[in-house]
Amino acid sequence: MLKPNLKLKLDVSREQVFAVGGFCALLIVCVVALAGALQTRVEALQTLADRRDQLADLQARSRSVANRSRQNQPSAAPALAFLDAPTSGLAAAQFQAYLSQLVTDQQAVLVSSGVPPADRDDKSDAVRLQITLNATLSNLQSLLYRLESGAPYVFVDALLVQPSGSGERATADPVLKVNLSVHAFWRRKTA
Repeated sequence: MLKPNLKLKLDVSREQVFAVGGFCALLIVCVVALAGALQTRVEALQTLADRRDQLADLQARSRSVANRSRQNQPSAAPALAFLDAPTSGLAAAQFQAYLSQLVTDQQAVLVSSGVPPADRDDKSDAVRLQITLNATLSNLQSLLYRLESGAPYVFVDALLVQPSGSGERATADPVLKVNLSVHAFWRRKTA
C-alpha cells in the first residue's frame, strides 16, 4: 500500500510543478510586457523632448527673422516725400515754388496758381494747389511724369485740358490750356 501513496505524491508534485511553471511563465510575460511599455514610454518622452527642442529653435529663428524684417522695413515714406515747413502757409509757398520751377523746366508757361478754399472737414496735412498753364502735349506729358515720379510726392486730383483759343490750326504739337488740381503732404519742421 505504500506504493500507491507514493504515486499520488508524485502526481501532486507534478501538478504543482506545472502550476508553478505556468505561474512563472505568466510572470515572465507580465515582466516583458511591463518592460516593453516602459521602453515605449521612455521613447515617447525622448521624442517629445526632441520636438520641444525643435519648436524652441523654430520660435527663436522666427523671432529673429521677424525682428530683422521689422528692422529692414522701410518707413512709410522717405522724408523727401513731404514738404518740410513749420506752417501750412509756408508749405503752400514752398509747394507753389516747386511747381513753378517744374513748369518752367518743362518749357510751359505758368498762367496762375492759387490755393483752393479749404474744407472745414479737411484736417489733414495736405497742401492743395490749383494751377493753370499753357503747354504742348509733349511738355504736359513730361510735366505729369516729373510730378508723379519726383519728390516731394505730388498727387494730381483733377486735370482739365482744353485747346488754346489762339486760332492755330492743324499744328503738329498745339498749345493746350491746362488746369491742374494737385496736392502734396507736409510735415511740420521740428527745430
